[in-house]
Amino acid sequence: MVETMKLKASQLRDMTDDELMQKTNTLKKELFDLRHQSKMGRVDKPHRIRGARKEIARIETVLTERRGRQKQ
Repeated sequence: MVETMKLKASQLRDMTDDELMQKTNTLKKELFDLRHQSKMGRVDKPHRIRGARKEIARIETVLTERRGRQKQ
């Protein structure tokens, strides 16, 4: 299990699209594993589920902002 640290939006904006997509994929895999563990009743840190969801949302927001700027 990968322990992820919370990144601020400003830090995410400094990353490239490829880095953000890679980070999103990693977080989605971690979220899947955490949900599976949760269903089995043996998740060590249940707060990480919420944290992973929020981190994915932050990344998706930054990517959406970039796509919006490209269209203008």
